[in-house]
Amino acid sequence: MANRSQVPAARSHGSAAPHLQGAWLTRGADGRFSAYLPRNGEVVRWTEQPDGSWSGPDSLGGDGLDPFLAVGQGADRYVHLVGLRPVGGGEGNVELVHSVQFQTGRPAAAWRSIGHSNGKSPWTGNPSVTVDAQGRAYVFVRNAGGGLSVRAQKDAGGWHPWWDLHGWKTDASPVAVCNGEGRVELLTATEKGLFHYVQEEPGGRPVRKDPLPAEVTFGTLAAVTGPSGNVTLFYVDKTAKVRAWSPGRSLEPTVLGDAAGTGRLSATRCLIDGFDCTVLAQQSADGRLALAAYPSEKEDEGIAWAETGEPRGELATVLTRGLDGRLVAMSLVGDSTLITTRQKATAEGLLLEGWRSIG
Repeated sequence: MANRSQVPAARSHGSAAPHLQGAWLTRGADGRFSAYLPRNGEVVRWTEQPDGSWSGPDSLGGDGLDPFLAVGQGADRYVHLVGLRPVGGGEGNVELVHSVQFQTGRPAAAWRSIGHSNGKSPWTGNPSVTVDAQGRAYVFVRNAGGGLSVRAQKDAGGWHPWWDLHGWKTDASPVAVCNGEGRVELLTATEKGLFHYVQEEPGGRPVRKDPLPAEVTFGTLAAVTGPSGNVTLFYVDKTAKVRAWSPGRSLEPTVLGDAAGTGRLSATRCLIDGFDCTVLAQQSADGRLALAAYPSEKEDEGIAWAETGEPRGELATVLTRGLDGRLVAMSLVGDSTLITTRQKATAEGLLLEGWRSIG
């Protein structure tokens, strides 16, 4: 099991491998999936076909993007893409850019600059994007002061100015999510504890709640919205324990079990034997993907990891579910290979089909 010094932070700006944030595997209104990846200065997309095969990669443009992509999807199934693009005015400066895919397999809207919270600035953190119940995107990024800033879409089009949410020395990769009321929440960490920002009214500026003392390993955060509508954050602490924290349920940081290995957690909800369960994923110490599940919002059940697939290089994994409620997992192996699997339809428990490459 990894100790604190063995657990790496999230991949950052300048890393050779792409860094992916959020729901980069999305399900459209017709049930088909799309997968997105930054590659060679643009975003490319693979699209699931009705027979289960995949087409692509198709270019969605980007005009010289860095190898980073954040993805968020609203209840309207529109997919919001946020990238980082080099910009003039100083060596290493970047701006945030935004695009939207409205329908599965269709071209995306033109990329538009939404600037940077610090104007022209070098990389300060990895953006995170989520979408509220009205379909408005909220893009969060750590700012040059180490706190958080957000830019939100307006009802009538365009964007509000950047809002400074304050904070200090936060994780480079915050987690943004929409709760059961359709309002936006942002969760992140500092060396001293956990930060939680909550939108108190639709369209409003998220408000920071009192920090919670905790020891958090940066680069391991993941979150889901549970059946109660409350958000649960998952992270690895500095003793290599996986913990769950849900302020809306008054759940203090609770140990679920040991971490499977190192690196970021992934999380989603799916149906297992007809029950609503939360599934976590993390790359194990031997390079395989490990999965663990427990009944949603019943943290006292704890978790036990089971490994799947072959040992591989560095994995970035996203979890989601299909129209039938079954788990779907996809991993980026290294910097270019995408592999996927699904929960078996006829088997009891969380059994998966074989992993396959989508190209």
